[in-house]
Amino acid sequence: MSESLKAKAEALLALHHGERPLVLPNVWDAGSAKIIGNAGFPAIATTSAGVAYTMGRADGQQVSLIEMLAAVQRIAAAVRVPVTADMEAGYGDVVATVNGLLDAGAVGLNLEDMDGDRQVPLDEQMRRIRAVRAAAQQRGVHIVINARTDVFLARVGPEETRFDRAVDRLRAFATAGADCLFAPGVVQEPAIARLVQALPLPLNILATAGSPPLQRLQDLGVKRVSLGSGPARAALSVAQAVARELLDHGTYSLIEKATLTYPAAQQLFK
Repeated sequence: MSESLKAKAEALLALHHGERPLVLPNVWDAGSAKIIGNAGFPAIATTSAGVAYTMGRADGQQVSLIEMLAAVQRIAAAVRVPVTADMEAGYGDVVATVNGLLDAGAVGLNLEDMDGDRQVPLDEQMRRIRAVRAAAQQRGVHIVINARTDVFLARVGPEETRFDRAVDRLRAFATAGADCLFAPGVVQEPAIARLVQALPLPLNILATAGSPPLQRLQDLGVKRVSLGSGPARAALSVAQAVARELLDHGTYSLIEKATLTYPAAQQLFK
């Protein structure tokens, strides 16, 4: 098991340094993982929001560590490619989180710097990253740490200070042992280009409405592109629309248009 995890971790890390960005349409359960894996993506990432939604809960550590690890384990067991998991702010004990994550079969994690409504002080967040690295090293695995700051997404501080604040934090995360730096909430090309130039490690951009297309992100030097909860919300939107059509009109046209037929689904999950 440890040799397999070690090899997958090394493969995941290498994907951050290729000519093209590592593209991750995040998954939320074993079924969505199979779909993305079968599509040919070289790695799988989870979305904490998507996992929470499957349990009827909101995002933001409303799911316990045990529940999140169980979801990650099901996802990792469903695919052969490396899995990196969104572990939010670490659930209070990053060492337990890392050990549980490796036991679940994942070899990477997102670690964010917002704990509830509080932005974790920089020195504390650096200690968390160092603790993640040390715990993984004890297991003989170079777990891939995607260190995230929510300065932009949570609109921390005055707008004119956010870029420099984010860069300072992300650079510090790099010195603490991160492998990739994540700044969700940045969608404008000039800001993305400045981040790429200012940071010493691969940059992860969250692709959302208003984001540049993938080819443009590649041209700007972005090395990792993830979709976050977007795919999960898209799937839920379809379910919501089906329910609305049935209630309002008594018709089933959206189901009839489904491209994944029952036989196809059976074959996919056989």
